[in-house]
Amino acid sequence: MKIKNNNMKKYIKSIITLLLAFVFINCSEDTLDNLENGTLTGIVVANGTNLPLENVKISTNPNFSTVFTDAEGKFIIEEIPVNQYSVQAELDGFLAAFEGVEITANSSVNVVFELNIETANNRPPNTPVLVTPTDNAVDVPLDVQLVWSGSDPDEDDITYSIELRNDFDEEVLSFSTVNDTMLDITGLRFGLKYFWQVGAKDNINTDVIQSAVSVFETVTAPEFRYTFVRKIGDNNVIFSTDAQGNELQLTSSLINSYRPRRNVTANKIAFLSNSGSETHIFTMDLDGSNQEQITSQVAINGFDLNEIDFTWTDNGGRFYYSNFDRLYSINSDGTGLQEIYQTPDNSFITEVVISADESLLAIKTNDVSGYNVSVYTIDLSGILIDNILSGVSGAAGGLDISVDNQSIIYWYDVSGFESSNYRQLDSHIFLYNRNTSNTIDLSDGKIAGTNDFDCRFTPNEAEVIFTNTSNDGISQRNIFVTDLLPNNNAAGRTSLIENAEMPDFE
Repeated sequence: MKIKNNNMKKYIKSIITLLLAFVFINCSEDTLDNLENGTLTGIVVANGTNLPLENVKISTNPNFSTVFTDAEGKFIIEEIPVNQYSVQAELDGFLAAFEGVEITANSSVNVVFELNIETANNRPPNTPVLVTPTDNAVDVPLDVQLVWSGSDPDEDDITYSIELRNDFDEEVLSFSTVNDTMLDITGLRFGLKYFWQVGAKDNINTDVIQSAVSVFETVTAPEFRYTFVRKIGDNNVIFSTDAQGNELQLTSSLINSYRPRRNVTANKIAFLSNSGSETHIFTMDLDGSNQEQITSQVAINGFDLNEIDFTWTDNGGRFYYSNFDRLYSINSDGTGLQEIYQTPDNSFITEVVISADESLLAIKTNDVSGYNVSVYTIDLSGILIDNILSGVSGAAGGLDISVDNQSIIYWYDVSGFESSNYRQLDSHIFLYNRNTSNTIDLSDGKIAGTNDFDCRFTPNEAEVIFTNTSNDGISQRNIFVTDLLPNNNAAGRTSLIENAEMPDFE
């Protein structure tokens, strides 16, 4: 029995030794593993601005831990086992980003994320393609539909911007549409080249994708025999029109131009316009092109530049115009300037017209306020021929001579009213017969409270073309024609062009 007990004790002792060894080995392995960890740190910022991003979700693969960035965009994962990881950064509104890292024992690895907003990979619209009018198209109507094609690779809404410029002046027409690839344009101008381009932009990208530039030319203007002036903003602008009412703008709305005078022989239109601080005579082609300044040494001047008028010989050779009390002539090419007349009383010459045969000049003079008017004729030597109107109160003007030199028309304010703003109250048109010295009132049929003025013979001289407006001084001006019958009534007056003045009909 004693031997058995000793054996038993030895057996138990062996078991205990084995258990202690097992525990020791396990404890040693745990201590060794704890030494094979590292630390992962990092920061997350917005790409392009480097602003720190808060609450970004940071996770690893293989999955070990998930943390979030602080207000400074920073994060830390401690005691991360040694391994290779894919680290992901996620935040609403931004594209997720991945970085590969290798964690080594007892080390700290730092990673930087630059997150792009979700639209960073969004593509801008495709380049628009202009369809109609085709490039270099001609005879395009004044009302036209512009058509182009366009698309967006991400199917975003597209805002199209359309711009048209012409080869005549600085006018720019601008329009916009959303997702619509056609646009109806109305009111283009005759005989101009228009350059058009379409830009495309979505609501994500800042770039505007521009199409190529295409050009088309509108229909040629009809034969315009009427020229007139219309106020646009602060400037007088010259237009022409035909009998059907088709209008063509001849001068820019950015420059003050007025008193158009068409010459059939020269096939040009002369007019007054500004050159620096002075007013001079210019000419242009019938479509408004090839504008050329004629006068330079001596400018147009007088008591009121809006009231001053000049004349052009029928053969297109010379102009006659005034500068205060002096009358000048100049060749249509700007040469041969001559002073041909000075008023004997130093009154200002405001209007002048020459007869078709160039033997007679009709002149209107006035004082510095536009009153103390005289209307008379002289020959080219300055000899007085006819005293038509003088010694009256009130304003007058609007001279023209018939082709046979027998009749002269003018307007006169029969009220005799005079004021500092040169307002007229009751201006009538009169026909003066040089043979009999009789005068006929052609404005019997006009509406009370209105003025007739700016009168000229029509080409067949059976009628007079003129401007009419209310005597309030601010109402719209309109162009009429009336016949030359005495005791004329309202039935003989015909409205011709609305919102227009200073007519010329050749």
